[in-house]
Amino acid sequence: MGLHPVAEWLAAACLLMAAFFSLVGAIGLVRLPDFFMRLHAPTKAATLGVGGVLLASMILAAAEGRIGFAELLITLFVFVTAPVSANMMAQAALHLRLPSKAPAPDDAVPERRASTNM
Repeated sequence: MGLHPVAEWLAAACLLMAAFFSLVGAIGLVRLPDFFMRLHAPTKAATLGVGGVLLASMILAAAEGRIGFAELLITLFVFVTAPVSANMMAQAALHLRLPSKAPAPDDAVPERRASTNM
């Protein structure tokens, strides 16, 4: 007994979306210049990638006639813990005074503002 073709196509679309977001998250983790910028890659893109895989799993579970409660709990857990862990890592990095390679805005640095007005 096979699955409904619509459920298979929806699950395949969710898996493709998940693969795209996971790839973007991995590239961002490798290519971004400092810790604070790299923190966004796994917490945003990779979380959506995991969410897409779990959504595809829930669609296939529903097509088989089961609820998919475990997938729902995993999704909620990932979507709640990823921002919290990113916030904790950012606070630890700020506490340790990790340097940032990102240029500061002109309004944040008084010396830069004074030198550009002359």
